[in-house]
Amino acid sequence: MRLPRFLTPRTVVSAHCDLPCGVYDPAQARIEAESIKAIAEKYQANTDPEFRTRAILIKEQRAELVKHHLWVLWTDYFKAPHFEKYPNLHQLFNEATKLAGAAGAKGSVDPSVAEQLLGKIEEISKIFWETKQA
Repeated sequence: MRLPRFLTPRTVVSAHCDLPCGVYDPAQARIEAESIKAIAEKYQANTDPEFRTRAILIKEQRAELVKHHLWVLWTDYFKAPHFEKYPNLHQLFNEATKLAGAAGAKGSVDPSVAEQLLGKIEEISKIFWETKQA
């Protein structure tokens, strides 16, 4: 079935991502990862069992948010040309999301694990901002 002429688009547009760019930012993942590190430090400094239980719960929630924000960048913002230009980008996202997950910051109360996560997010952020300049 063919559309009537007045319903046929006159201009075809395309967007790099879901919306015109400007809605994505790795800072969202970084902020949550900073919270994870701070919680791990507070956990280490406190022996109260109730405090520690709450800290773990909140830390795990923040870790899920980190994974979410990273996945959105990985799947919605970055496109094939980025992965071609930055061949390590898939590996960075894989490492970062694993560091946010159960084998990483979500399952650990070691601030150094959160620091490693922050390092991976920073690497992703550098690439992100390079792509925004292009």
